[in-house]
Amino acid sequence: MNIRPLHDRIVVRRVEEKETVKGGIIIPDSAKEKPQEGEVVAVGKGKRNDDGKLIALDVKVGDHILFGKYSGNDIKVDGEELLIMREDEVLGVIESGK
Repeated sequence: MNIRPLHDRIVVRRVEEKETVKGGIIIPDSAKEKPQEGEVVAVGKGKRNDDGKLIALDVKVGDHILFGKYSGNDIKVDGEELLIMREDEVLGVIESGK
């Protein structure tokens, strides 16, 4: 994938939730909601403040993040569906328990 987001934007690959079937009911793909969790695959260089100083992003490539239901814009790159959003749309970073 050759995409570099500009400024404070990030590119995210949605992480598919594991399908759990309760009571034998199978939910079709068309009725499922899109996951609100993803992995950062590309980040911009950062945002400039009023003085022109570059402010680096808090998220980095490989981070697992949570984002709002209607965050970002869906894009398709090399046949893969991705999401591009501003860093301020990220609700949090999921850190693995150590």
